[in-house]
Amino acid sequence: MRPERKAGIGFIFVTLFLDILGIGLLIPIVPQLVKGFAESALAGHGDALMQAFSTPGEVPEEVASRWYGWLIASYAAMQFVFSPVIGGLSDRFGRRPVLLASNVCQGLDYLLMAFAPSLGWLFVGRLVSGLTGASIGTATAYIADVTPPEKRAQSFGLVGIAFGLGFIVGPLLGGVLGSIAVRLPFFVAAALTMANAAWGFFVLPESLSPTLRRPFSWSRANPFGTLAGLGRYPIVLAMTATAFLFNLGQRALESTWVLTTAHRYGWTAKDAGISLAIVGVAAALVQGGLVRRVVPALGERRAFLFAGLVGIATFIGYGLSPSGLVTYCIIPFGALGGIAGPAVQAMLSRAVPANEQGMLQGGLVSLTSLTQVIGPPVATGLFSYFISARAPVALPGVSFFFGAACMALGLVFALRAFAKHPEPRPG
Repeated sequence: MRPERKAGIGFIFVTLFLDILGIGLLIPIVPQLVKGFAESALAGHGDALMQAFSTPGEVPEEVASRWYGWLIASYAAMQFVFSPVIGGLSDRFGRRPVLLASNVCQGLDYLLMAFAPSLGWLFVGRLVSGLTGASIGTATAYIADVTPPEKRAQSFGLVGIAFGLGFIVGPLLGGVLGSIAVRLPFFVAAALTMANAAWGFFVLPESLSPTLRRPFSWSRANPFGTLAGLGRYPIVLAMTATAFLFNLGQRALESTWVLTTAHRYGWTAKDAGISLAIVGVAAALVQGGLVRRVVPALGERRAFLFAGLVGIATFIGYGLSPSGLVTYCIIPFGALGGIAGPAVQAMLSRAVPANEQGMLQGGLVSLTSLTQVIGPPVATGLFSYFISARAPVALPGVSFFFGAACMALGLVFALRAFAKHPEPRPG
């Protein structure tokens, strides 16, 4: 690989790392921020939005849990709508301008959230973040542009490493900075993202040749049009149900991890940050070491099925875990489920030509974002109900069981897809 390509991959890696770092920075402190808004609203002053949609008799934990889910969903809704648009623009104008513009806008948005005086303004910030974060598909398309098809599973493993490292540093740093000042992580995320944009201006080469670019089309630049367009490739369409269900289960876990561990084990924001950092370490080890060995050894389809079974067992374990110590013991085993992501991306990227990789990756991000629109409100709603006095039984781990059920159904769809579309023989 030429030196300028290596520099470009380095920038993509850092960009993906900072995307997840920014999310990780906020995970430990946003529930605390939302709970503060809820306490003020239930006291009869402060946030008008919460006052209007709160039920008499609710406690701050129930109200904050519910609103936290919708806050996550608002971010994802923007990604769902705009990921195909961003992907289509990158297929038309190239990856470089899209990635640089996204970094600058993301940095400015962190500053907006740092000064948000109410839940309403925090929602505005998350909406803008979702729009700028829609470029993740463009970043993965860049990797596909510069990587031979037979090595894409390993290269997409870099995405998992970046995500894993982001979850190592982000929650830990967010917990530490949040203990100093609850809004300090926003300022740090803004500074890092803007610095990355400045670096990328000098080192990022364009990866998509002008001869491979194609006109922008609004019929394709919407989430449903993109997925319909991918229907020309049977295995891609067949696997969308599986990908959707797997991601839906993952969103259920992610959106209630901080809430559930605080309720069940009394974990603080710092405790949650440490646990998520350990999740990140385990994910980085799997993505950096095992993906490149397991996927070639088992094949993309068998590796995916193995990871899916591990994921189901992990979610059930989290739901039944009687203590924080047991939860920590499950984390390394659960990291093996991360093999599923690179295996699926490799399968799907093989089925689509070079000038449609942006559409493919944008469509996958949209699909993931749709699960983030649906999953967090459902999962936090289940959690809020099953910790309340209205529930027939106390079941704070209910969202993890919901996630396991989604993944089990996803495996059924995958097995049907593999039976209907046999794997092509080499040569």
